[in-house]
Amino acid sequence: MNNNFFFHKSSYIDNDVKIGDNTKIWHFSHIQNGAIIGSNCIIGQNVNIGHFVKIGNNVKIQNNVSVYQGVEIEDDVFIGPSVVFTNVINPRSFINRHNEFKKTIIRKGSTLGANSTIVCGNNIGEYSLIGAGSLITKNVGSFELWYGVPARHRGYVCQCCSKFSSLEEINYKYCEKCKL
Repeated sequence: MNNNFFFHKSSYIDNDVKIGDNTKIWHFSHIQNGAIIGSNCIIGQNVNIGHFVKIGNNVKIQNNVSVYQGVEIEDDVFIGPSVVFTNVINPRSFINRHNEFKKTIIRKGSTLGANSTIVCGNNIGEYSLIGAGSLITKNVGSFELWYGVPARHRGYVCQCCSKFSSLEEINYKYCEKCKL
């Protein structure tokens, strides 16, 4: 483990982790063994990063989020406060289902709004936007806007998060507003 990152003294970091340069880990967080966190990340207060979770570069995870084993987060992702991830479809406290964890990938540049829930096994596409309080029960495509309970596809967004009515309108990658 290198020493080119910051962590608050109230946080706990297990021995076998990798944390990139300029990453900040705030109050009462726990980074569990086998986790990999990229460079320039911000891990908010009371965040748990589970065993063997991989987090890319420039990721911001707001307060009160648990990222469980089976979740992978790519570069440039924003995860709002109190986002919920699951890793087992049918949990029971009296049945060990550790060998049934479902993989969930949060693709590059996507945003998960506050209090959204991502049911395991559903992937979030590049530069997509999940509205606050949404329940994701299906795969989300790139540049798609989803919200509601359960969430539905409601339109498209640019890399800058401007809303559009069709994917063609943003030419698959950028809008006239931001030129990204």
